[in-house]
Amino acid sequence: MEGLLFAAAAAAVGVVVGIVYVVVSESAKFFAQVSVIEFLTSTTWTPLFDNPQYGIAPLLTGTFMSTLVALAVAVPLGLLVAIYLSEFASTRTRETIKPTLELLAAVPTVVYGYFALLFVTPILQRIIPGLPSFNLLSAGMVMGLMIIPYIASLSEDAMRAVPRAMRDGSFAMGATRLETAFRVVVPAAVSGVVGAVILGMSRAIGETMIVVVAGGQLPQMVTSPTQQGATVTAFIAQVALGDLPFGTLEYNSIFAAGLALLVLTLLFNFVAFYMQRRFREAY
Repeated sequence: MEGLLFAAAAAAVGVVVGIVYVVVSESAKFFAQVSVIEFLTSTTWTPLFDNPQYGIAPLLTGTFMSTLVALAVAVPLGLLVAIYLSEFASTRTRETIKPTLELLAAVPTVVYGYFALLFVTPILQRIIPGLPSFNLLSAGMVMGLMIIPYIASLSEDAMRAVPRAMRDGSFAMGATRLETAFRVVVPAAVSGVVGAVILGMSRAIGETMIVVVAGGQLPQMVTSPTQQGATVTAFIAQVALGDLPFGTLEYNSIFAAGLALLVLTLLFNFVAFYMQRRFREAY
């Protein structure tokens, strides 16, 4: 049994190593012909044009903008849901709401995409005149709804792990349940909450179908969520479904974009690891 468990763990590590090897090896072929400096500093991304330009900045700005909108929706709502489930809901209510909430994570992302395009965008167009049919605002808002279960569930687990004695001490000092939740429980569970937010952020950064369907595929420098724009994952999906010959520079550009996304996600995970180590409390 111990050997079987070790094999399962080794298989997971092996899959990660294999993915990293493929992405890095294919990206090396791309960077053998395209300067890393151009890749990182140029503001034009047109790999499929006659005069191709390979500046990753437009894709990164689209990715960041959609992720920021998603976090602006998911973090406050997810934390409020977690606080309610942890501190106010009865056992029966919690056992009903939490599984129902987690069903949001089971909805196919292409459904979320068309929900954003056909339902959320028309509503936003009534509020914001001139909003294009494809925009990162509606895509980001729906991505935020999608990652609420990740943030709410993990944050609620972290809050429930806070010892009861800390709550009782707060009540003994005259604090209300709401004050105890915000001033005692949330600060004590901050390392778990940060981990939940980073996980939700990583999920939003790697989302593909929602931004492909509702966000548009125009690679431009994005300065407002009301613009349409392409993300890294949207470009990868666009090229992977095309007719580009295998091994060409244009084909290898999807691996370079994927490598940039991989490094970005890795940096966020390092930040989450540091924050958890920095603020973790031992009870």
